[in-house]
Amino acid sequence: MACATFVLIIAGALVTSNDAGLSIPDWPRSFGSFSVPELHGGVQYEWSHRAIAGSIILLTISIAVWTFFAERRRWMKWLGIAAFGTVITQAILGGLTVLLFQPPWVSTAHATVAQTFFCIAVAIAVFTGRRWVEEHPRTELDQRRPALFTLTLLSIFVLYVQLILGAMFRHHGMSWWPHVINAGVVAIVLSWTAIRAISVYPNVDAVRRPAIAMLGLMVAQLCLGFLAFITRVMWGRDAAQPESPMVTATVTHVAVGALLLATTVVLVIQVWRHVPVAFEERVPGQDPVAA
Repeated sequence: MACATFVLIIAGALVTSNDAGLSIPDWPRSFGSFSVPELHGGVQYEWSHRAIAGSIILLTISIAVWTFFAERRRWMKWLGIAAFGTVITQAILGGLTVLLFQPPWVSTAHATVAQTFFCIAVAIAVFTGRRWVEEHPRTELDQRRPALFTLTLLSIFVLYVQLILGAMFRHHGMSWWPHVINAGVVAIVLSWTAIRAISVYPNVDAVRRPAIAMLGLMVAQLCLGFLAFITRVMWGRDAAQPESPMVTATVTHVAVGALLLATTVVLVIQVWRHVPVAFEERVPGQDPVAA
């Protein structure tokens, strides 16, 4: 499901980057019918996006039902329900985007909930993986301030702010400069988090590996953001229609951003499990998540 959702995010970015969001003017039908329309121009991007989204809704329903009846972990049942609720919300926001003619706040909410659903899908994949279920987690104490768990949560927060600012800019609801300024904040916070995790817990692979991946993705994302800025703001400002360099740079920027957010979520989960003291400082007396 996580891989399918990643494909959906790319499809959605292609719709936005090609200005194809209103190529099909009605929803949930397409030109008054549920049959496949002629796939030309922007219609091919918008209809493909809807088709992938519909498939993911069915997949999510099956996973939610499976977790509810087959999973023994109560919190996993709730996570499956959360996935179902999130994907339905996402579908409704997608429909409102069309019916209300793409108001920036609805389009931004649509983009934000999409990446939230992607993170939930990744979390489900982690929690149901063989390594999570079978391994005995190696734990180490974290006596530093701020705790690594706090830094990972701060990383999630600044990434969500960046996601919202970027979506508002792409959907013409805000200028580019808040997104660019916050990119510096993201770079500082994520670097701090990754360096702390790598330097303090080099022997805990479950923490070290996502920290390294997060750092690498952040560097790639900064480079892609610069490229997207050049192709969209500097070169593509007066373009009659979206040009290929801008579309490629923007779609890749969105895709890597989704991977960066999901990787940071994985880091939060692994720190929660392998550095339980950071969590216990917030909820005294509660044990970390058991397999």
